[in-house]
Amino acid sequence: MENLISGAIKFMQQDFKEHKELFESLKNKQNPHTLFIGCSDSRVIPSLITNTGPGELFVIRNIANIVPPYRIGEDFLSTTSAIEYALNSLHIKNIIVCGHSNCGGCNALYYSDEELSKIPNVKKWLTLLEPIKQDIKSISKNDTAMRSWLTEKLNLVNSLQNILTYPGVEEALNQGKIELHAWYYIIETGEIYEYNFKEKNFTLIQNRR
Repeated sequence: MENLISGAIKFMQQDFKEHKELFESLKNKQNPHTLFIGCSDSRVIPSLITNTGPGELFVIRNIANIVPPYRIGEDFLSTTSAIEYALNSLHIKNIIVCGHSNCGGCNALYYSDEELSKIPNVKKWLTLLEPIKQDIKSISKNDTAMRSWLTEKLNLVNSLQNILTYPGVEEALNQGKIELHAWYYIIETGEIYEYNFKEKNFTLIQNRR
């Protein structure tokens, strides 16, 4: 905790002062250009891997960077309401869903019932990926490395499909008003792969230029 306190003091005394004008311009409103949906994993830092500053990204983070299908419900729909707000109140121009290698959330999808009993809310959340789990089990069998690789990537494709269920997204996409991207981040190498809609595969992001 002392490191965090020291960091906060450094921010107030040094970092904030270096960017004082930027923070002053942000005091009354935000106008982010991009909705970034990523995993809660501590190794994934959205502003770091996108080289962005305060006010540029509206960030949503959850276990395994899952985008649930749109619905209106009586319970507390955190991810859904945040996406809804980004689309309709902030009018963002880009959507990035970012997954990553060695995702603990995706791995938890294959925990035993005993392990999942200790994290009941995570268990419920991961039921959104149950169809993916069943498909992958029939493909990868006992190859856990292949299982993880497929789960992380198919989860991204599934999230892209679910984003299209949010009101107005598909229409805005077809009209060129919104760009939709899925990224796969390799933690140990820093490489980022992007999903190619036409070819239905992931390629290094610099190859899209």
